[in-house]
Order: sequence, then C-alpha cells, then structure tokens
Amino acid sequence: MSVRNHDTDVAIIGGGLVGMSLAYGLLRQGKTVTVFDEGDQALRASRGNFGLVWVQGKGDTCPDYARLTRLSTRLWPELASDLRQDTGIDIELQQNGGLYVCLDQASLQQRANMLAQMQQDAGGDYPFEVLNAEQARKKEPALGPTIAGATWSPMDGHLNPLLLFRALHQAFELRGGRLINGQPVQHIQPLPEGFEIRLSNDHLNAGKVVLAAGLGNKTLAPQLGLYAPVEPNRGQVLITERLKPFMHYPTGHVRQTGEGTVQLGDSKEDVGLDTGTTAEELGKIAARAIRMYPVLEKVRLIRAWGALRVMTPDGYPIYQQSDRYPGAYVVTCHSGVTLGAAHAGPLVDWLLGKDTEISLEAFSADRFPI
Repeated sequence: MSVRNHDTDVAIIGGGLVGMSLAYGLLRQGKTVTVFDEGDQALRASRGNFGLVWVQGKGDTCPDYARLTRLSTRLWPELASDLRQDTGIDIELQQNGGLYVCLDQASLQQRANMLAQMQQDAGGDYPFEVLNAEQARKKEPALGPTIAGATWSPMDGHLNPLLLFRALHQAFELRGGRLINGQPVQHIQPLPEGFEIRLSNDHLNAGKVVLAAGLGNKTLAPQLGLYAPVEPNRGQVLITERLKPFMHYPTGHVRQTGEGTVQLGDSKEDVGLDTGTTAEELGKIAARAIRMYPVLEKVRLIRAWGALRVMTPDGYPIYQQSDRYPGAYVVTCHSGVTLGAAHAGPLVDWLLGKDTEISLEAFSADRFPI
C-alpha cells in the first residue's frame, strides 16, 4: 500500500487500544488520522489485558491519576454507546461495582487504610466499603470459606476487550481513518511544519504525531526530543470453559465474561520481552482463584497466555508534548481499557490544544531522572 504524498492531520504510531482510542476521538473531532501499526509481530499489551474498567486503588500515590481514572470511568457509558451506534458492536460494558478479595486480615486492613487515604485525598468523592468475610459472601455467595474479606466500590466494572478492540478499529475505518499495517516506522523526521513518517520504502507527512507504540515508544521518543522510560512487565492469564453465571461482580484477579468463561490472573514478572507462560506461575494464579471461588476447582482450563504490560518506573502514564518539536507527543500507560474513554475524549482535547477538565502536568516524563 503506497502512502506517498498522502498528508494527514495526525499520525498515530501504534494501533493498540491506546492508539485507536486516540484515533477514534480525533476522527470524531473532524481530523484526518493515519495510524501506523506494526502488525501482528508487535508485542501488544492489548492482547493480555484483563478487561477491567477499574478505579479502586488506582492512583494511591498520585491523586492526579486517581482523578483521571474516575473521570474516564464516568465517560465510559457514552463511549460504549457511541461505538455501538457507529458499529453495532456491544462491548459488554458493565459498571455495577467491583470486589477486591483479600485472603488475609493484614492485606484487608492495609487495603482499607489505602482506600481511606484516597477517599480523603479526593475530598470524600471516593465511595467504597470494607467487607468482612460474611459481608463479602452475602454480596458474592460463591466466595470461599477462607477469605478474610473484600473491598467493594460502585465505580468499578469490566468489558470485553476483544470486542472493544474490534469496535475501535471498525469505527475508525467507518469514519474515514487510514490504517497502515505491517510496515514498522523506521524514522520520524521533524520538518519546519509538521513531521515526516518514514517507512522502509515510503513516507507520509503529518501535521502532528503521537507516539502510542507501547514499548516501542522507548526508542521512538528520542527522535522527537521526548523521553519514554518504559519497560516490559509480564502478566499471565488463564481462561476456563464456559460456566453458568455465578459471579455478580468482577474482581482484581477473577472475572466471568459475557460468554461464561472465567478469566484468571494476574502475575507481575520482570522477564524482559518473554511473552511465554510458566507452569509455576499459572499454578499460583489457579490456586489463588480456587481459594477465592472454590467452584473453580474442578473446572477445565482451555487457554493460557502471557503478554507484556508497558510500565514506567512509577507505574503511572506519560503524557507529554515535545518542547523541542511542538506537535509531537508521547502517550503511554498500562491501563488502556480503564483510561480508554479519557483517551478518546479529554486527552484528544489536549492534543488539539483545547481546554480540558484534567491536569496532565503530573504525567510529564520530567519526573524521571535521565
């Protein structure tokens, strides 16, 4: 596919959930958008996510991140509705609350203290409940007899990440976006006005460029005077056979999908670029899930995989415009589902130089030493 002499308002490098959420939002604001996607050889974080639209506990050491997360969850119903109107795809968004199950009293108390501090930081606008074991089982009868309790928040929920990915790509195409697939970006050259995106045998000129390439941002960012110190962190996931619905709420480690399968996670492993699985880690994930939900003990597992999160040193996003080359941006985070609605809305306003209801100063990469 030739892209020579084809100009675009915005070029987005990266066709995962982050890049496509931005692209969809830009198209809704009347911009021409070209997305460059490396193809299926890319180390896609979008392959391994848990599908949670999650608030409780996120941003415990960064109030600005906690606020951004809460804003995005409030915007999700509108985005889900828009995607369904554009594509007919129901992404199975449910925001009826979520549980974080604790297996011992120490972790339950630690979590209660953390959420209380977050509630205080939010000026009280942070609803949650701390449930003992009996209260937790009253809310979720399938929970096991040895849990210590749980925290519950009405702000939490989940969706089908595969349908979200499909809906974003389909809506992008229907709204006139252009996808350049399977041609990795070789170089980005700042021009007196705009930027030249160079492929192996072609190029494209863009007014703005957004780096949303996940782990690839680390090497692309310096070309634009930006800094993206991201590293991989592996998570392994298990999927069971389909079961009759038995879960009322998603949890941080177990959720039942709209199809009836149960998704189990998650590990956090520093293993470089290895996307494999290990029997040891999968065994730990399964054992924890069974303790939470004993009904899973005799259930058949049908699939397992590993995928790489995109992690900054402190775990929070980087949202920054280049001082050296205005119009060049880096956008990277490890919560592409939860923050998807914010990316398609307020963050697009920021990219276009419009007023937004969010402050992004806390997410500059200047917070990290070089």
